[in-house]
Amino acid sequence: MNSPASLAPNLAPVRMILGTWAGPGAGSYPTIDDFSYTEEITFTDVGKPFLHYVQKTRGPAGNPMHTETGFLRIPGDGTAEFVIAQPTGQTELCEGTVHAEAGSVVLEFAASLLNSATAKQVTSTRRRYEFVGDAVTTTFAMAAVGQPMTHHLRSALRRS
Repeated sequence: MNSPASLAPNLAPVRMILGTWAGPGAGSYPTIDDFSYTEEITFTDVGKPFLHYVQKTRGPAGNPMHTETGFLRIPGDGTAEFVIAQPTGQTELCEGTVHAEAGSVVLEFAASLLNSATAKQVTSTRRRYEFVGDAVTTTFAMAAVGQPMTHHLRSALRRS
């Protein structure tokens, strides 16, 4: 892993998101019971013009719930791309924007998905990450299993 000082120039707008962020979250969806979880996300510089991303969630008893991994790309001009793979049989191609100001970064994405033959059918997703200082708020909505785009997850994380 390279040091932040050697970060690829295109990643300068998202420099502050490097590291690990953790905290509580809550989920709901019309087809399931409401639930709570803890979440951890990590953005790592790998010495290339993208960041590696890993997300993990655990239930209240510490049991593993979900994980995903991918790559965050900042091609320039306020655009952002997020390519994410999930063990549940989905891949997300997220395209959106990055807004960076002193002490804050907001990433917003809309995604198209590919589902494996055995995966629950997810049609599209929306993700938002709002980093302010040492805190990040995440929100996630999806259109899945016959439901229209609906809020699903929200978490409030702190830099670990």
